[in-house]
Amino acid sequence: MSAGAHGHRADELCEAGLELYARALREGHVPQGDADPAPCLIDSGLLEPDLEDMGRLRPVAPAIALPRLLHTTAEDIARQRRREARLAEAFEPLMRIDGGSTASADTPTISVLSGFQRINLAITQAMAHATTELLAIQPHNGRNTNALAESMERDQALLDRGARIRTLYQHTLRHSPVVAARYELLKGDVEARTLDEVTERLLIVDGTVAFIPANKDRTLALEVRNPALITFFATTFERLWRLATPMYPQAAQQPTLNGITPRQHSIAGLLIEGLTDAAIADRLGLNIRTARVHIAKLAATLGSESRAQLGYLIAESGILKQAERRDRAQREP
Repeated sequence: MSAGAHGHRADELCEAGLELYARALREGHVPQGDADPAPCLIDSGLLEPDLEDMGRLRPVAPAIALPRLLHTTAEDIARQRRREARLAEAFEPLMRIDGGSTASADTPTISVLSGFQRINLAITQAMAHATTELLAIQPHNGRNTNALAESMERDQALLDRGARIRTLYQHTLRHSPVVAARYELLKGDVEARTLDEVTERLLIVDGTVAFIPANKDRTLALEVRNPALITFFATTFERLWRLATPMYPQAAQQPTLNGITPRQHSIAGLLIEGLTDAAIADRLGLNIRTARVHIAKLAATLGSESRAQLGYLIAESGILKQAERRDRAQREP
């Protein structure tokens, strides 16, 4: 039987229904409207219309009602057993067919990891069995330096097994003492590059499992083992990698163009988008004071006296197109 409007099957009795049925037994009848909140009484045959007064309901004696309900239950059980027998008979020849090309029982899934300890444990366990490559995107945030220090041991163990590590950072970490020390200590096939902006944190281990944040403060993460998603993540990483500036093992100097640094070019592009100082700082991994210093230097270079004029001068100067041509030339072999 299907669930009733009040949230349970018709052959089940709710507390309100039992109370009304008891009252009907004591009083001999109840008004029909009193049964509206408990339609299970009518559906299960415990209350029936009073032929002498159609506005009332009369109770069926418990000695009669109970065998009816038990009989209905017995019929349901028998019906379910017949269904099970039919399914078993239908599947018996199918079980003998070789299903080597069918989906496995452990179909790749996406698991939710809660808490820094659980997330780090899952990453450590995945890397303990890795032998090929770790791809990582590490955006700048307040926890970056601590996380980098904590990951040293497992990264070195991965390198000792002959694997490779490639990491993308934001430009703001190019001169970080912790990052510099990390690459001085790590021994093996390690590379790092930087961009003004990167995606949220991403780890791809051996092309089989990926980890990404599931909320803003990173207390939740997704462990992804779906091949299609991992291919998508890896392709995104490779495209960002080709656009990035080498940082380690050989750092590439970011050239100044017409007195405007690459960082100021990035800020100019965000100013054109209409972003506030705070939003620009967040996008580029800067604190707001540093962002404002760069904006002030950019304004001085272009001769701007106001924020509105700065946006106009950026558009008129063509510096963004010049920077785009420079970056394209650097990427070409």
